[in-house]
Amino acid sequence: MTGFTVPPAPPLTLVIFGATGDLTRRLLMPTLINMTKAGMLGDDVHVLGVSIEPGGDEFLVERLDTFLATNGMEQAQQSDAWQRLKTRISYISGDFTQGAIYQEITDRLQHAPSANAAFYFAVQPRFFGDIASRLAEHGLLDETAGVFRRIAIEKPFGHDLASAQMLNATLLHSADESQIYRIDHFLGKETVQNIMTTRFANMMIEALWNNNYVDHVQITAAELVDVGTRGKFYDATGALRDMVPNHLFQLLAMVAMEPPNSFDAESVRNEKGKVLKALRHYSRDEAAKNAVRGAYTAGPLDGKDLPAYTETPDIAPDSNTETYVALKLFVDTWRWAGVPFYLRTGKALRARDTEVVITFRQVPFAQFPRAAARPDLPPNKLIIQVQPNEGLQMGISIKSPGLVLKTSPIELDFRYADHFDIGHQTGYESLLYELFVGDQTLFQRADSIEAGWAAVQPFLDLWADGGKPDPYAPGSMGPACADELIGRDGRVWHRIGDD
Repeated sequence: MTGFTVPPAPPLTLVIFGATGDLTRRLLMPTLINMTKAGMLGDDVHVLGVSIEPGGDEFLVERLDTFLATNGMEQAQQSDAWQRLKTRISYISGDFTQGAIYQEITDRLQHAPSANAAFYFAVQPRFFGDIASRLAEHGLLDETAGVFRRIAIEKPFGHDLASAQMLNATLLHSADESQIYRIDHFLGKETVQNIMTTRFANMMIEALWNNNYVDHVQITAAELVDVGTRGKFYDATGALRDMVPNHLFQLLAMVAMEPPNSFDAESVRNEKGKVLKALRHYSRDEAAKNAVRGAYTAGPLDGKDLPAYTETPDIAPDSNTETYVALKLFVDTWRWAGVPFYLRTGKALRARDTEVVITFRQVPFAQFPRAAARPDLPPNKLIIQVQPNEGLQMGISIKSPGLVLKTSPIELDFRYADHFDIGHQTGYESLLYELFVGDQTLFQRADSIEAGWAAVQPFLDLWADGGKPDPYAPGSMGPACADELIGRDGRVWHRIGDD
């Protein structure tokens, strides 16, 4: 795996709460294998799994080995990296809501080759605060000279503003902000990290990156998959909570932030935090005008007959939960004054597609002959494709060949896979590495989390009072109300799945 030319992480023990769960098997362990292959981890990095299922060290190793062998990861399972890594995996069986298991963790760490430890909460979010509190009670988060202790948690960071504030208060009572790594896996993607480089390393782009030249910004996270077996979780969450305050707002912050005075963690996070705090907070009436939501109906999707969302197992038949949401937001800063940011995300759509589309203003005057079918030149667009085909596209106009002066739109296209061997990465490699070396650039801070929830709280309050999401067909672009939302401004959505 090329692209990683960094020194190996320091010696430590990675303690994984929820070691027998899906996140550990599907993402964390393949990531650790990739990092071992790339030389990012040495043989002085150990893994201590913690979970309720009975068994010893051999139980966890065999379970992980079987998962890799039977889930399309045979190459990883047979690799030298896995053979080396699995000799350094151990397991504690017990209830992490009880104090006894923390004493056993203490004993294990006291006999570990290194006193450094990172605690990864691969468990349901309702346990985050309790685990952090118990770690603190047992002194497991105490740091001494040359020894670090860190905790890593994944979204959701609360389910509204009040719960996010409560979670942050609990975490910060147990640990310092410098010890807390709130993971948004979107920030591990190369294309997302490249947004800052695209802007700040290219004067011709950054010079145009303001309301003098940008007409509007679209940020999309479309999913082809439906809710599937996650009905119980999803019906209590919905598209807005699941995607907007975290993934989409992180993309928005990358796009809208001011140049930091350096690329150290706090400088970058300060600028991103300023963007999220500058998001306009809507009144109830404004929220109703600037947001729409939908839920998919029954129909064909990707060669299968999909039941309607309300007919999915563990979904209430009278559910008001949305599987699609679209918002129109404003960042109230001098740079972005008057520029709308359109955000949308949904399930069971026509393609898997995460992208940022920067649409520039029309040229003020064009002397070129106008065709009846296309009276105006199309605006320039910069498309940042986050997934699946990571890359950048720039839409420009050129003269068509021939004697007649006629313009044609073309695209300048860059794909990561055409120029770099990025291998079979999970997207967590950079996140775990930064956790181990202590760089918080790619992680969210408490104030940014709360600023994001504050911006979406008006929509949550509005929908909590009732109303049904609009229907949309599986495999479509979403509900008609989303087209109306952007259409009122004389604009259209970039077509999902179009390169």
